[in-house]
Amino acid sequence: MRVLSADDVRLGVPMAVAIDAVEAAFMSLSLGHASAPLRTPITTPEREATSFFMPARIASPGRPALGLKVVSVFPQNMRRGEPTIYALINLFDPDTGRPLAVIDGTYLTALRTGAASGVATRYMARPDARVLALFGAGAQALHQALAVCAVRPIERIWMVNRNRDRAQLLVARLRGAGVDIDLRIAPSVERALAEADVVCTATSTLTPLFDDAALRPGTHINGIGSYKPTMAEVPTATVARARVIVDQTSAAWAEAGDLVQARDTGLISEEHVAGELGMVAAGLLPGRTHADEITFFKSVGNAVQDLAVAALALDRAYELNLGSEVALV
Repeated sequence: MRVLSADDVRLGVPMAVAIDAVEAAFMSLSLGHASAPLRTPITTPEREATSFFMPARIASPGRPALGLKVVSVFPQNMRRGEPTIYALINLFDPDTGRPLAVIDGTYLTALRTGAASGVATRYMARPDARVLALFGAGAQALHQALAVCAVRPIERIWMVNRNRDRAQLLVARLRGAGVDIDLRIAPSVERALAEADVVCTATSTLTPLFDDAALRPGTHINGIGSYKPTMAEVPTATVARARVIVDQTSAAWAEAGDLVQARDTGLISEEHVAGELGMVAAGLLPGRTHADEITFFKSVGNAVQDLAVAALALDRAYELNLGSEVALV
């Protein structure tokens, strides 16, 4: 069995390759070639934390996979100087069930979540999108920016964060990752949205981050932060007028507060969701119908994303001699 660290995944799977792998996984899920039951949450109330147990199977012939991801979200870790997200992925042989790998999932979670936004931006943002507004400066932010830059000719990124020091650190991380474009810390939400063609929200907020009226016509939004019905990053008015695409319909209605709250207040019905990203990627559904349309990709995360990137990372580990072999018996 191979054990892969975060560095092994980083060396083996660049963002552009991860985007393609996640796109294929979404297509497999929407076309019935993969299964991903709703994840099982276990809460730790005294830490305001949740751990998610996420099994999945991908049966498509290109790179079949079987596995389980466990991811824990502990927001209070920020006070300790620790990551707020820890994760681990176990891969098994899809033909025999034999354990194949244990992979650090903390970095991989950020990578595959960014890749999902990359897929959505590829199919839903206007081709001429040049400016990104990035809400949040935590573990997910860097990869959201890298993914959007990989699929659109982004010339400027506005960082929107209440803590200026964290925003400045994100600027440094982006520079370190080779992002050589105009990086600015927004003086206000309105300033960032006045220019934004693409918006990524990657926060733990319980209430919307901006006013609906602040959005420009034709803006595309990737919402990845609200993973409980009690959380919402995007205003209900925006949800109600946007073309909404999700990663998995059943999971979105079970967990996505942005959608659940808009439905529960009577602004939308469940039919308002146009479909799944896998259907868009497969060419069976348009991601955008006109240039001025507001488009919204709502993701709560799906284990097929993790398995697709993990299986790719394992293949690359064999090719590049990454990781360590551990005997099971």
